[in-house]
Amino acid sequence: MIRLFAALALMMVSVVAQAQQLPAGTDPQNTILLDTKDGRIVIKLRPDLAPKHAERLKQLARDKYYDNVPFHRVIEGFMAQTGDGQFGNGTGGSKYPNLPAEFSNVPFKRGIVGMARSSDPNSANSQFFIMLAENPGLDGKYTVVGEVVSGMNAVDKVKKGSPTDNGRVTNPDKIVRMQVAADAK
Repeated sequence: MIRLFAALALMMVSVVAQAQQLPAGTDPQNTILLDTKDGRIVIKLRPDLAPKHAERLKQLARDKYYDNVPFHRVIEGFMAQTGDGQFGNGTGGSKYPNLPAEFSNVPFKRGIVGMARSSDPNSANSQFFIMLAENPGLDGKYTVVGEVVSGMNAVDKVKKGSPTDNGRVTNPDKIVRMQVAADAK
């Protein structure tokens, strides 16, 4: 009986571990798990490119700031923007100060995660966007903070906004939960 219990417990631990396996090359301390109604998006953060921005996303995820936050601006063939946990409409930010730009030479291609900002390059705070397609016009002008390594099919399903209203989404899809992989339960 004890052997049967031990075997069952080992099988359950194995199933849980397999369910939480991350794609190759990801570090749980620098990986974001973003859950949507259509599935999980796994984001590999790039602290080598943007250490302050990567730390901010982790800090806000740990604060549960992003839970239930809408994808307020989604433009077909361009990007899906979220991260305004203050107002939900793209005008807010977190309680933390804005971050200085950490631009790099990484191109804005499909799956890249960039930090949203105003016209001031040093105004990124909490909002970020996931590229749906390549856009070289952003290269070197916005901070690349990570890249989707799994779950682009879920990103593609995020409700799109009106092209006539700069991608503003009516009744937008939301982040169900966002967490650092190392903290996932």
